[in-house]
Amino acid sequence: MVTALYPGSFDPVTVGHVDVVTRAANLFDKVVIAVYETPSKNLLFNTEERAGLMKEACKHLQNVEVQTFTGLVVRYAREIGAGVIVRGLRSGSDFEYEFDMAFMNRRLEPEVDLVCFMTSQDYMFVSASLLKEVAKLGGDITEMVPPNVAQAVYSKFGIPVVEG
Repeated sequence: MVTALYPGSFDPVTVGHVDVVTRAANLFDKVVIAVYETPSKNLLFNTEERAGLMKEACKHLQNVEVQTFTGLVVRYAREIGAGVIVRGLRSGSDFEYEFDMAFMNRRLEPEVDLVCFMTSQDYMFVSASLLKEVAKLGGDITEMVPPNVAQAVYSKFGIPVVEG
């Protein structure tokens, strides 16, 4: 049985994230989505909110569970018995970052491999930080995030849900 770990801050969850986890769930026996508790980012949602939004967005996937973690991703992977870390790539800059990180992770935990999914073309432009800015300014993000996430994002900004 192969367990894959899909780590991230997921602030907020996007349709691109759900696409990656869905594709990973089709390849691996079990996928653990690991919501990072202390990213060095300005967060819109706290850890529990991000985990809850992800659980709701992925509840249709039987072999997926959501957990929270802190510390090194590769150490957490070993702790839960994951042999694979899953990442999504949207652009060349994503590749460069993941390429460097893969070598560092391999050095730290040689038994944990990296599998990268190229984003679906429909989601190449979807960025959590950009969509937060769009929502804050009253723009429509409903096609870029699951419905529960759109509601939560607009609520954080005190904006009624925008319908496409």
